[in-house]
Amino acid sequence: MTFGEKLKEAREEQELSQARLAQLIPMNQSNYSKIERNIQEPNLFQLKRLTEILDLNLYDMLGIDEHQQRKIQDRAFLNEIIRLYNRMYPK
Repeated sequence: MTFGEKLKEAREEQELSQARLAQLIPMNQSNYSKIERNIQEPNLFQLKRLTEILDLNLYDMLGIDEHQQRKIQDRAFLNEIIRLYNRMYPK
């Protein structure tokens, strides 16, 4: 299932029209329609709003499996440790 198909399914489950969801994001309905049809990609803000409004798991929407999720989380954790270490022991 494509990103747009997942989005459309989630929107319809919430019984929201494209126009109403676009209004909540906010963006115009025409551009939202393009996202559902996989013609246009949402920007980061729009993606965040879509997952909030429709109560979606971003990883699932992007097709990122559990193994890939762990890699992302491990990398973020490691980067945070490095950042804290560098703050404690500046060069």
